[in-house]
Amino acid sequence: MHVVQLMASPFFGGPERQALGLARSLPPDCRTTFLSFAERGLSRAFLDKAGEHGFATISLRENAPHLFRAAAEVAGHLRRLRADVLCCNGYKPDAIGYLAARRAGIPVVSVAHGWTGVTWKVRVNELLDRVVLHGMDCTVCVSAAQAVRVRRALVPARRVAVIRNGIFTEPFDNIDPHYRQLVRGYFPREPALVVGAAGRLSPEKGFDQFIAAAALVCKERADVGFVLFGDGPLRGKLEAQIAARGLQGRFILAGFRNDVERFLPHLNLAVLSSHTEGLPVAVLEAMAARLPVVATAVGGTPEVVEDGVTGFLVPPGDVGTLARRIAEVLADDGKRARMGQRGRQRVEDHFTFAAQARQYLALFERLTGKRSAPAKPQAAAVSV
Repeated sequence: MHVVQLMASPFFGGPERQALGLARSLPPDCRTTFLSFAERGLSRAFLDKAGEHGFATISLRENAPHLFRAAAEVAGHLRRLRADVLCCNGYKPDAIGYLAARRAGIPVVSVAHGWTGVTWKVRVNELLDRVVLHGMDCTVCVSAAQAVRVRRALVPARRVAVIRNGIFTEPFDNIDPHYRQLVRGYFPREPALVVGAAGRLSPEKGFDQFIAAAALVCKERADVGFVLFGDGPLRGKLEAQIAARGLQGRFILAGFRNDVERFLPHLNLAVLSSHTEGLPVAVLEAMAARLPVVATAVGGTPEVVEDGVTGFLVPPGDVGTLARRIAEVLADDGKRARMGQRGRQRVEDHFTFAAQARQYLALFERLTGKRSAPAKPQAAAVSV
């Protein structure tokens, strides 16, 4: 079987990690090729990473708003590659991929990671995406909460499936003391405890709430530091907020890192402050690193974090409760250790790429009528 993943990848983010992790976990006879819109050259980071893992990659020449020319280009690649199924990740891949797959005569699957509504332009595109999903052979939702939203858009329930995000747990067992030094080195004065978060610095992530909660915690404790990994359009505003609250040197914006998993084992607590989510990979990674998590109860997050067991769930926008729960976990070393270990076990039991791949393979076999054949080697990397 030949699976083609259609992406719009301006950086190596959550959807890209999920698509690549799935490709690495499918049986050897199930080949994957990655197509991405060029995104002003920014897609190169993801395509190069996929190539490093031995997958064929293609940077597309056409793009929106030339939908039909872009669809014709994608359809041409699908025919040449003899693709069996197309997976689309995002509203632009959905719209163009649907047209291309219908031209090529193969099944098409949308992977619904979540809708953010972060700007008016995004809201318009997400509204169009809801329309496109009606024509998909299947919409895979990364959480049950996202499946509810997709069904509310009147997508037939028989063409909606829930396959949750997964991660590889092995990287979190390779604990490098060098990264402990890097974490502590962010702070002018080394803190006893470090609280961390990761994500794009954009409105839906609620990092202004995280900073506000950090200010409340810092009023009570002088030995706690906060670090946020990521970059995005709100960096300047967040820097100003940190300065206005007197958190310089105690709340660090560490910028984008492609090795955040190496830092996580050296933190003491992870925080998710989002207003909306599909199923947050950042939470899965923190739990795999044996960190307790304090997270807002949005989207698929309650499907991951067990309140009072692996961490705490708090209402979105409730800074006081967020700060109180952060302080509660930091105050009890035993509770942190127990929650962290339970979180790791939950990831191992329910959120691995191996489990995810089995579900996707069953879906692909149902849509194509093909079955997994005797093992064949994965195709060598080819960049176009």
